[in-house]
Amino acid sequence: MSNVMSNTTSNLKQNKTVKSAVEAVIFDWAGTIVDFGSFAPTTIFVEAFKTEYDFDITLAEARVPMGLGKWDHIQAVGKLDSVAQRWSEKFGQTMLDKDIDLIYNRFIPLQKAKVVDHVEPILNAVNVVNDLKKQGIKIGSCSGYPRAVMDILIPAAAKHGYQPDCVVATDDLTHGGRPAPHMVLKNVIELGVGNVANCIKVDDSTPGIDEGHNAGMWTVGLLLSGNEAGLTAQQFQDATPEVLENARNKARLVMEKSNPHFLIDTIDDLPAIVAEIEQRLSVGERP
Repeated sequence: MSNVMSNTTSNLKQNKTVKSAVEAVIFDWAGTIVDFGSFAPTTIFVEAFKTEYDFDITLAEARVPMGLGKWDHIQAVGKLDSVAQRWSEKFGQTMLDKDIDLIYNRFIPLQKAKVVDHVEPILNAVNVVNDLKKQGIKIGSCSGYPRAVMDILIPAAAKHGYQPDCVVATDDLTHGGRPAPHMVLKNVIELGVGNVANCIKVDDSTPGIDEGHNAGMWTVGLLLSGNEAGLTAQQFQDATPEVLENARNKARLVMEKSNPHFLIDTIDDLPAIVAEIEQRLSVGERP
């Protein structure tokens, strides 16, 4: 597993005279392309539990299952030892499917109302994506968000310049949820990709990395822009090297569990990884 930690990639960009060996890069959304720190979904989970059941969960607890579809995410939060114990003490039983349904139905309108508050692209994300397009690389995307939320997020992100070639939401498919590979494989089909080994999955969560592995793709995990570090964009920009290294190490402990091929800080570091994967593909290496 390689690590690239530079925060600038201007000296790594190459003028391509031939089409890239990489056919497609498939990105997650929150914590990967938009919403530095992945705050939109996590804060709304906290609010949905509180609003529907007057039950408190912490932001850290809300972050644990990040990357799953949102119904599955709520279920996973309810199964955390700390949450399950408090829930049982308050309600006298474990969380039931009907409880998850009620929290989910509360979550969706809250998320639809507030997702645009966290739509700003992560630093240099749009430039990186547009440079990939110039190399003939197709841009796919998938999300743990349902289609109802994506239908709001997609045009909002487009106003900031982010326009992927394909978007798949977690409920677009009968079996769409991560870590199953169905969402990324739907991207492969829609984008007309010839070989999944020529694709890269980029994500800030372990279910998203597992999704890429299960589809037979190269995988790139993000350490500092996503859920595990939990930094805001301002905190990231103001942080000392020591603070960043501590956040990086904290995120790495979780992300390494899914064994990504590469770990980088943010999407700003991705061009160097694409160049390395191109070189590996040229000598016949596969994920």
